[in-house]
Amino acid sequence: MKIQKIVLFISFLIGTSLYSQKQFVFFGSYNWDKGSEAVYVYELDTETGKLTKVASSSDVINPGYITVSNDGKYVYASYDAKTPNYGTVGSFAFDADKKSLTFLNQQKTGGENPVYVNVDKSGKWLINVTYNQPTISVFPLLENGKIDSIAQHFKFTEGSGVNPTRQEKSHTHSAIFTPDYKTVLFADLGADKILQYPFEANQKQPLIDSESSFINTKPGSGPRHITFSNDGKIAYSIEELAGMISVYDFSNNTLKEIQRIATHPDKIKEGFESSDVHISPDGKFLYATNRGKENNIAIFKVLNDGKLESVGYQKTGGKHPRTFAIDETGKFIIVTNVISQDVTIFKRNLETGMLKKVGKPVKIKNVTCVKTKMY
Repeated sequence: MKIQKIVLFISFLIGTSLYSQKQFVFFGSYNWDKGSEAVYVYELDTETGKLTKVASSSDVINPGYITVSNDGKYVYASYDAKTPNYGTVGSFAFDADKKSLTFLNQQKTGGENPVYVNVDKSGKWLINVTYNQPTISVFPLLENGKIDSIAQHFKFTEGSGVNPTRQEKSHTHSAIFTPDYKTVLFADLGADKILQYPFEANQKQPLIDSESSFINTKPGSGPRHITFSNDGKIAYSIEELAGMISVYDFSNNTLKEIQRIATHPDKIKEGFESSDVHISPDGKFLYATNRGKENNIAIFKVLNDGKLESVGYQKTGGKHPRTFAIDETGKFIIVTNVISQDVTIFKRNLETGMLKKVGKPVKIKNVTCVKTKMY
């Protein structure tokens, strides 16, 4: 009996600590002209799901994607999205106690239309990809959070797919670290490829190009974003053009397809615009967003072998859900609806994976992307 009481008390303390921490949510938006807000910070009430705005910045234009450093001190944005001949990455300092966001500096990407940015666990490196002029750029990060000049830059001048309007050339769309941060995967929507680069944070050029490789995905699939199981043994790639998720065994550090499953009901035959994919913190459920005709979240149960089983769908309540995030408590999903210009919040049933909308949508003009961080 005493042991049970001790276990329950420890569990209570852990739970209290987890839920007493502050959760912040970071958004980017297409502001189109300097002077209007582009990056926003909200605090998430982890009991009710309510979002309260605490800071914003108008120092950048059209951030297409943002990320947060592992220690939570810095926010990085890739911006000048959808702007001809431009591409930029910038850094911000975020003070969770003061709830302040301060612009630090910026660097050119050497490519057009940035769509994804990611930072390694050590906080030493920033990786950015651009879509219109397909490139990968790697930037050193200074101790004060500022971005140094490019250390590596790759241009993709060859590559295309079977879709003449969307795959006329390569279109790099994401940069995903494996959970151990030893490998980076890049989804190339235009060429139907997933590129794989070893990553060594202590090298002056951390992406090891001489040991890079790739796999071809299904013709016309258009791989967009990727997420991993918590142990890094399974990778899930969402395919924008095909409306599918390809499941890969990655236990031997090589992508081997073991399943391909639709993100939509069988009655949907065309017009796929699948966009984002994430796995719940407990690894039990996977979620994927569909834009276009569906505007929903596809919900999957993760089976013991890593394969997926469809368990349902949830309408987002908005139009064009480009990205979403699962907060670090695992209780909430936050969805950015670009066309309806709002954010919807859903509470997760931790046992079934199903979603229930909470509160009213938060209006953010042309909201594009979202990240969460616990402090």
